[in-house]
Amino acid sequence: MLVVLIIMDHIPVEVIGHVLSLIGDARHVVIASVTCRKWRQAFYNYLHTLNFDDHNKHTVYGRFSGSEIETLISNTIFQTTGLQCLSISMDGVSSISAAFVIDWLIYTGKTLRKLHFNLRTTPNFNILDKFDVSKMELLDLAGNTITITSGYGIFLCLRCLSLSHVVVSPLDLSLLLSACPNMEVFNLDSLEFVMSHETTTIEFTTSTLKEASLQYVCFDNFILKADNLEKLQVRKCSFTAFDLLGKGTLRFLEIEYVIMSHFDIGENFQNLEVVNVNNHQIIWENFHHMIARSAGLTRLKLWFPGFGKILNMESISACFPLLSHLALKYDLTDESSLHWNATDSNLGGSYHFGNVVVLELQCLFINSCFPLWLEELLKRCPKLRKLVICGLEFLEAHVKCSSSVIERANLKAQQLDFGMSCISKLMTKYEHVTVQFRYI
Repeated sequence: MLVVLIIMDHIPVEVIGHVLSLIGDARHVVIASVTCRKWRQAFYNYLHTLNFDDHNKHTVYGRFSGSEIETLISNTIFQTTGLQCLSISMDGVSSISAAFVIDWLIYTGKTLRKLHFNLRTTPNFNILDKFDVSKMELLDLAGNTITITSGYGIFLCLRCLSLSHVVVSPLDLSLLLSACPNMEVFNLDSLEFVMSHETTTIEFTTSTLKEASLQYVCFDNFILKADNLEKLQVRKCSFTAFDLLGKGTLRFLEIEYVIMSHFDIGENFQNLEVVNVNNHQIIWENFHHMIARSAGLTRLKLWFPGFGKILNMESISACFPLLSHLALKYDLTDESSLHWNATDSNLGGSYHFGNVVVLELQCLFINSCFPLWLEELLKRCPKLRKLVICGLEFLEAHVKCSSSVIERANLKAQQLDFGMSCISKLMTKYEHVTVQFRYI
């Protein structure tokens, strides 16, 4: 014990401050800081990170009133002198006074570099007006209102911008994005646009952006000019038109449940390595034409309805010879035919997926065609090591609403037993392949 005390006594106070910062959670940091005078000194002078995060109203912060939260956070922040990263996220707290938040931001304004803020305030206010935007490196805002006034500053150091459930006008969003000349990552989630007569057209030109994610947002038109973009994720959005203009640096593309009349990634296909598509709005022929020259593609997910009618498997095999992970959707619903035909299901021909080691199948139901279809695929993947079958909770949609709970349960059990029996029997021929079931 004495040796430990001697060692601790010789640790520089700056190092202790760094250790306290790694703890993160403000409650534990405060408790640790009362260990001794040296640790209190580290807390006051060298603590650079504080997290007041509580997404569960039944845990510690949820037990306090708004005024108690205001006092707790104020007493903690005002005892520090060098905060660089501040995170305040409390879903369980109804609201607090905006005056306190403004005081926190002004107090930490000279040193703050990263801000995560998700806390309702009364009244609402424009948070961007309360700190030095030129020094901010990361900004993650949720549940706020954002407006950009004329002569607004530039986020010269900002590398990452995340906006969630933010109220903003299309023009202000465009101005904010344009005010971040060195941004590398942006995430837009569930934006609420201020009503106006202007169309929600967003145009953003950047030479530094590497990752972009959009979720639950609706634009009339989105034009992204990004010469160095490597990763693009678009989920549950609605667009009239989406255009990506760049220099072919895109490596990862994900599109899930997106409604759009026009989608164009221009010449951004040359270096694509991963493409995930789970969307019934995309016209496969047009999309395939865009990515057909992505010869370096290693992961491809195509969860389209009407798999057997729209996908040209022979063309996919020829265009993407390096595929190691292939995800497809099974939806052959016609059980009236007694003779299953691989050619009719777009599995005919002599092609193979010679490098595929993981095969992932979305299967919302299993009928008599499934084992034949699956075996045909397995034959064409000689190096396969893992088979993932997604969505075996496939029967509720195929049971009439008038059926009783017991009837639905019995039918589900029968179908599940049939599916498992088919798969188990088939996989005895492929003992080297690991089978995994995943519910979606």
